[in-house]
Amino acid sequence: MISAVLDANIITSGILGYRNPVSIPGAILRLWRQGTFILATSKHIRDEVKVALSKSYFKKHLTIQEISRIQALLQFQAKQTVITEDVHETATHFEDDLVLAVVVSAKADYLVTGDGPLLRKVGNSYQGVKLVNPNDFLQILKQQS
Repeated sequence: MISAVLDANIITSGILGYRNPVSIPGAILRLWRQGTFILATSKHIRDEVKVALSKSYFKKHLTIQEISRIQALLQFQAKQTVITEDVHETATHFEDDLVLAVVVSAKADYLVTGDGPLLRKVGNSYQGVKLVNPNDFLQILKQQS
């Protein structure tokens, strides 16, 4: 089964678009919940999502119960990854190096990101992990099913 790390922006976009049939990040999260792929995450990524969900924009669109449920799903339903590989000054930002470290430590097949500067700097793969945008990842998942 395919395993993937979704960056925090893809997760938060997917949360907002979960019920929207045309939301690509929402479709990716629905496919994860259906068991189409393994979502690997880490404390760092969960913390980024938690910070984003605490902002007023998300509080306007989600109830406290929904936010709590989402955080529980990410903690208990996703594959939790402890960073065992160091990545330094590979990406454009320290936070992106941490995400790359999660991807390598998880031995994931894909990193799904919409971060253009990261994709331009690192390219389409990093240590055997494919870096793809959400649209491409959705197409890959559809081909697998």
